[in-house]
Amino acid sequence: MHLPTVPDEARRYRIVSAEKARGATYTPERLARFVAEKIADNANIGGRTSLTILDPAIGDGALVLALLGVLRDRCDAALDIRGFDTDATALDVAARRIRAAFPDADVQLTRGSFLDFVLETRGSGAPGFDLIIANPPYVRTQIMGAAVARRLASAFGLAGRVDLYHAFLLGMAQVLTPDGVAGIIVSNRFMTTRGGGTVRAALRSRFSLRHIWDLGDTRLFSAAVLPAVIVARGTAAPLSGAPLFSSIYNVTEAATARAPDAVAALDRDGVVAIDDGRRFRVRHGRLDTAGTARDVWRLASGAADEWLATVDRHTWKRFGGIGKIRVGVKTCCDRVFIRHDWDEALGADRPELLRPLTTHHAAGRFRAILPDKARAILYPHEVAQGQRRPVPLDGFPKSRAYLEAHRTILERRTYVTEAGRQWYELWVPHDPRAWAAPKLVFRDIAERPAFWIDLDGTVVNGDCYWLATGEEQTDLLWLAAAVANSTFAEAFYDRRFNNRLYAGRRRFITQYVEQFPLPDPSLPSVCEIIARAKAIYDADHAAQLPALEAELDDLVWQAFGLAR
Repeated sequence: MHLPTVPDEARRYRIVSAEKARGATYTPERLARFVAEKIADNANIGGRTSLTILDPAIGDGALVLALLGVLRDRCDAALDIRGFDTDATALDVAARRIRAAFPDADVQLTRGSFLDFVLETRGSGAPGFDLIIANPPYVRTQIMGAAVARRLASAFGLAGRVDLYHAFLLGMAQVLTPDGVAGIIVSNRFMTTRGGGTVRAALRSRFSLRHIWDLGDTRLFSAAVLPAVIVARGTAAPLSGAPLFSSIYNVTEAATARAPDAVAALDRDGVVAIDDGRRFRVRHGRLDTAGTARDVWRLASGAADEWLATVDRHTWKRFGGIGKIRVGVKTCCDRVFIRHDWDEALGADRPELLRPLTTHHAAGRFRAILPDKARAILYPHEVAQGQRRPVPLDGFPKSRAYLEAHRTILERRTYVTEAGRQWYELWVPHDPRAWAAPKLVFRDIAERPAFWIDLDGTVVNGDCYWLATGEEQTDLLWLAAAVANSTFAEAFYDRRFNNRLYAGRRRFITQYVEQFPLPDPSLPSVCEIIARAKAIYDADHAAQLPALEAELDDLVWQAFGLAR
């Protein structure tokens, strides 16, 4: 099976090639050396007369050069290097650099896809590679296109949202010798997302994982990538016990140790200050393997596990047990459907089908903070005879005139009409009846949780998530808001999911928030939590809110059997 070229994969290498022309490397030299040293530490290279080395996305050769430099200091084996890249200029640069530094090495670089190589040699009995060092390309499903993603999923046994590096990981598992060692730099997203579940399970079954480093918000790359490093051996070298797991994330606490840079800080423990002034919390332990192979990867520790066990003993239900969490509407043409200047721009021709819209611009705690110019959405959907349908435009002449004026733009969304829908529909409108009900709304990414109650019947935009319950369960929304906005929720998130973004921000997405716990609402102490949450909403961001929130925060901690 030949996999088609991914345009953005080529684009990535064009960018890298421009950096090569200035003498730069895509993988920072310090990180490349770190990965190379960890590979050598885990490899049985003493006495070897030859070693085969693979970089499946070799770029300018920085990773291979780092590995060869480490091997030169540790063994006298003959070195056979194989590399792949889709960019001819990158291959020329890599070949010149490697041959200049290691003239005795046998270098064979191929312009083409490593994944094609894997599929073509699968089952052929071709020898594998002793050492693999890699920083595979990151190209997500929506960039690759659905057809390429489906072929990758079928070829490598993947499911969910496929990223190109997922296939690279599993391809490397197929070509690593049973006693070989791989060191791989990847995005850390796969460790904690639902879509990465099949990859996590496959890595645990197809490699003997040795050590995982979550490099968090160290900013080792110029791109907005939160990297991780995986060092694994082939399946002939099973590990006794769980793999080692380390993490490093930016903090503001006082330092207890120093290091010259973030990579050097990985050898420390606690809060480490580095020379550029940043401070990181470095933690070391074992990978939590208590759950299923698909469970999120997190650091296991006795204290954290006991903390979570205490929470479980005081948990009545999870957020996902009181209602379905959804992302907001998606128009796939916001510039037509969503505006904040409807009155100014259209005046008396303002469309009849406008509805108030909640976006992340209104994000607040407990209650929305309405911007000066609130947005509204032209929402052309209704429910008739129990079924959602597009609104017949004949009864709404101003809305019809506005949509017709933008018909050419809207009809470019060919996937809408190909799905049997009207050209003026929203791509994801949800149930029109749901908007009138009270709902808990929250934004995706935030340094501090921002969950608020919407009692105004607004439509929720796709930059926010929302949760609604039955009409007689509204108090559960107030309880959920109290828990989600607490420092307890931040502590739960960090212990349960171990996934932070830059500058301490967290991602509040469905797969995390649906696991947030709720205490028993029938308890008098929990009834008090609900009452306090309503009081904070009624205070409408008044000056006394910090004190009210602090009191509520203490009650939430106590409800789960913990002290702040």
